[in-house]
Amino acid sequence: MSVSTQGLELTSGSRPLRAAVELLSSMRFSISLLSVICIASVIGTVLRQHEPLSNYVNQFGPFWAEVFAAASLYSVYSAWWFLLILAFLVTSTSLCIARNTPKILADIKTCKENIRVQSLKAFGHRALADLDESPEVAARRIGQMLAGGGWKVKLQQRDSPPGGEYGWMVAARAGAANKIGYIAAHSAIVLVCLGGLLDGDLIVRAQMWFNGKSVYSGGGMIADVKPQHRLSERNPTFRGNLLVTEGAQSSTAILNQSDGVLLQELPFSVELKKFIVEYYSTGMPKLFASDIIIHDLHTGEKIPARVEVNHPASYKGVEIYQSSFEDGGSSVKLKALSLTADAKPFDIEGVIGGSSQLVNGNDKLTVEYTGLRVINVENFSDNGAAGVDVRKVDLRASLEARLGAANKADDKKELRNVGPSVSYKLRDAAGQAREFHNYMLPVDLGDGVPVFLMGLRDSPAEPFRYWRVPADEQGSSEAFFRLRAALADTGMRELAIQRYVARAVDPGRPDLNKPLTASASRALALFAGAGPERAGKAVGGLQAIADFMETNVPQDERARAGEVLIRILNGALFELAQLTRERAGLTPFEPDEKTQRFMTQAVLALSDAQAYPAPVVLQLTDFTQVQASVFQVARAPGRNIVYLGCALLILGVFAMLYVRERRLWVWLAPRDGDGKATATMALSSNRKTMDGDREFEQLKAKLIGIKEE
Repeated sequence: MSVSTQGLELTSGSRPLRAAVELLSSMRFSISLLSVICIASVIGTVLRQHEPLSNYVNQFGPFWAEVFAAASLYSVYSAWWFLLILAFLVTSTSLCIARNTPKILADIKTCKENIRVQSLKAFGHRALADLDESPEVAARRIGQMLAGGGWKVKLQQRDSPPGGEYGWMVAARAGAANKIGYIAAHSAIVLVCLGGLLDGDLIVRAQMWFNGKSVYSGGGMIADVKPQHRLSERNPTFRGNLLVTEGAQSSTAILNQSDGVLLQELPFSVELKKFIVEYYSTGMPKLFASDIIIHDLHTGEKIPARVEVNHPASYKGVEIYQSSFEDGGSSVKLKALSLTADAKPFDIEGVIGGSSQLVNGNDKLTVEYTGLRVINVENFSDNGAAGVDVRKVDLRASLEARLGAANKADDKKELRNVGPSVSYKLRDAAGQAREFHNYMLPVDLGDGVPVFLMGLRDSPAEPFRYWRVPADEQGSSEAFFRLRAALADTGMRELAIQRYVARAVDPGRPDLNKPLTASASRALALFAGAGPERAGKAVGGLQAIADFMETNVPQDERARAGEVLIRILNGALFELAQLTRERAGLTPFEPDEKTQRFMTQAVLALSDAQAYPAPVVLQLTDFTQVQASVFQVARAPGRNIVYLGCALLILGVFAMLYVRERRLWVWLAPRDGDGKATATMALSSNRKTMDGDREFEQLKAKLIGIKEE
């Protein structure tokens, strides 16, 4: 029996109704719906779901973000059209099963022993032989042999059929599981879809439609959210997130929706005793584990449990999965280093997730503490750091780098933990904010001068740009910021210039004091940003000196004049640094290579400071880490239905692909004169394969004695 792709054909009713029923119950309609669901699932996999709308605006732009939102592409699996397609697929596939199952079961029960003898000549596998037995004896022998081989056999004696056929028909069939596989595979689709509908947002949406529940889009404390935004603990299916800080408890899960959240009450609360995280040498997390205590809200019972990735805990039908981890409100201590001339450093404390207020003259700034990372593993390999010599071409190395084993490591890695870092935002009174990411400890980048990396970016879509502040011999940034403050002080600059001129000019040439003093004053003032303003803003650093040279020095003299001016600038800055150390009660710098490297990096950092957009830098000095664990809590009654559907799908596909349905007929008719039998044998299979050819040859030899030559 071949399975028809046509649907149910009603004999009554209007023509549109009959056409709709036929389409809905047809296999072609089910396949079309399944294809649409597969495409939608690909979209839901590639496009991250349930993200804030601002993330999609940054990724796609305002226009396409609105278009995709209107099509519910940000929540594909809970979109009304996706659920509608699932419902139609379940209905259509169920009708296909209901239409074909009775025919399949009836076909399995019969061996088709009533086939006409003339029809056997039309089969591709057929054979004819004379036997030394009577038809009845041969029929019983062949029937027993087939039954012993696992075939279902039926014998039929034909004495006076309408066609004048006299003899015995042996009809047999094997591989009935092939047709059972059709039923199992299509039933699996129905079960998986039903399980998906049951464990999806359909029941939650039904409560929103018919039970007065609504999405909450505001802020504030969870305890202040009104009941219309909360789902009962008897909710039969849900999947949400539960954030628990170390030492705290929580009994309310958050169900993210496209336009807000719903709160799901749990029949228990989860207390996080300790969160454990272990790292690989690359800095990637190796183990997430949470030691928790489950508090039953009705009986007061306390159940200790441990939750790891892929090892959930279960209580009262609710599964508790380890999803991720976050900061649970770590406290941080920061030193605020002002970039203005007269302000002094001060300490500030905060909590991750909180904020503090800063006053910068007439401006008020808000510091929002966004993150604390205790471990930062970076790759300090120098591969690719140096320039490539285009004259050196190693063909063998180039080929070996691209051929061979797929798992070989071509790049050497030098992984190093550079210590903790803090992230924060500075928001002005207009609401505009920049994000900063500063490391706590100095990092040696390979040039011999450890530097403090102070990153900033204007939007989350941009990478961080880092300002490199050199560390002094104490591993502190104080020497640089003292130099920065002294550079902004006119009196300190003048004193440093006097010292520089006194050291640089030969006592026998007093006529050089005045021009060198003027040149040094001009260079130091330009570098400090005390020169003429441009576009209403003071310009400093090396850019100001370059602009001065371009404006006031002829082009053919700029190279030599630039070298002289930079030499004067470096000498004056060195004397300025010595002055700051004297006033701080420290020993002067030794004029050695180490000091030269420090001053070179300091000059570059002072120049870059002109472009730093904040009036203050916050440097992490101490912290107390508090971890928080993010659990996914789910009640999924459809899970077992999906598992059953997956098992049926595996069995069904295996049966349809690897089990061949075969039917065999042997017609035994008496020969004229001697009463012996003439055998006509035919074999049919649902697939033509080499295995079928071999099996027919074996059956010919075994049943009617025809051996292949």
